[in-house]
Amino acid sequence: MILMKPSRRAAALLAAAGTLLAACAPAREAAADTGPLQVMAAIYPLQYVTAQVGGDHVAVRSVTPPGVDAHDLELSPYTVARLDSADLVVYLSGFQAAVDDAVTQTRPTALDVAGPAQLLTPGEEDAAHDGHGHAEADGAHDDHAEADGAPDDDAHADAQPAPQDAAAHDAHGHDHGGVDPHFWLDPLRLADVGVAVADELARLDPAHAADYQANAARFTAEQEALDAEFTAGLAHCASRTIVVSHQAFGYLAERYDLTQVPVAGLDPESEPSPARVAQIAADIEAHGVRTIFAEPGFSAIATTLAEDLGVHVALLDPLDVQVNTDVDYRAAMHHNLETLQEALRCA
Repeated sequence: MILMKPSRRAAALLAAAGTLLAACAPAREAAADTGPLQVMAAIYPLQYVTAQVGGDHVAVRSVTPPGVDAHDLELSPYTVARLDSADLVVYLSGFQAAVDDAVTQTRPTALDVAGPAQLLTPGEEDAAHDGHGHAEADGAHDDHAEADGAPDDDAHADAQPAPQDAAAHDAHGHDHGGVDPHFWLDPLRLADVGVAVADELARLDPAHAADYQANAARFTAEQEALDAEFTAGLAHCASRTIVVSHQAFGYLAERYDLTQVPVAGLDPESEPSPARVAQIAADIEAHGVRTIFAEPGFSAIATTLAEDLGVHVALLDPLDVQVNTDVDYRAAMHHNLETLQEALRCA
């Protein structure tokens, strides 16, 4: 059996129990020589937000290496051991089965961000989008196709696409319990997670609680500024329909009044049926779509479909994985905004 070095939290508690003075001091002050908190984040967006909030007081690593598909991640025994010995694990339950299993088996101190992220099902995203009541940029009636292909009664009476194929429907609950896990594409939801991360770091390391809270406030302000850029940049577009390779952009679409038409469901590996392809072709023609958005590493289906339908292909990054370590979350989001503006012909 491998003997793990006691965690900072345990060392702090032992030191605090040693003397009356230490008992009255914050835990991290009592263990000041232990270095930064060791944090393991399940995916890149959680690594990014934890690093932004933790600053110099944390050392954070991602369980998912750059460029590796986050959906089908497998963990080595070494990585599981690192999760077990970490001061904190930040993860999203229901997104990566291997991480969920490792957290259950090793029982580290863990923060599940599913709660503060306020995850939605694709149907809830559609309902929230329809509740906006926005019309097309050119003043046309809002007859957007639902992401799951279901017409919205009266609002969609003039354009009723065929139901989405069973594979895409099954993908809604394939790995994610029916909810869309890609909340970080909404800057404000990621800001909410930043607040939760700050609270947990402050609990573990009260000596630096003020720094964590200040960092979270700064991060929230940055995310609000990013949200304002997206809102302004996508306010006036010739089209508001985005055809995407898989159903990862629901939160972005809901936040900025876009309609997502996915080729595949929440599972990027699912194959669209001929009926689904026919429906997408009808949506492209009905809404004047000129671009299909592929993803880094998942471009084959989108590229083939674009060639068949005579439209362009552009890359839109779902950001669950950091493809290029020189491009961080904010830079990738800005690139996504520029890509959307060009494809949707935004003024």
